[in-house]
Amino acid sequence: MDFQDIIRQLVERIEKMKDSVLTEEATKTAFIMPFINALGYDVFNPTEVVPEFICDIGTKKGEKIDYAIMQDGKPVILIECKHCLQDLNLHDNQLLRYFTVSPAKFGVLTNGIIGE
Repeated sequence: MDFQDIIRQLVERIEKMKDSVLTEEATKTAFIMPFINALGYDVFNPTEVVPEFICDIGTKKGEKIDYAIMQDGKPVILIECKHCLQDLNLHDNQLLRYFTVSPAKFGVLTNGIIGE
């Protein structure tokens, strides 16, 4: 199965399940983790994908981004997730804060349906 087929399947899955996904955690499990996996990353390998990656911001300690995709022990992509019905415009500053304290070159804010 090629990448386009995998993405098509994910779209169908989201369309079928979005009304049953009631929490942010369910959004991550049902929509976002399968997408990360489709990109070729092993979501169950903490050397590739780190859930709840710590991105301390100034004096705020323990700040965590939902996922960091790692390469050579460093985050290269940060992914901040929200519930599938959330308006992402309400949360773009959160990703920006994490992004500025990380060596990652890419940041994604998503609700599993839309990504920015």
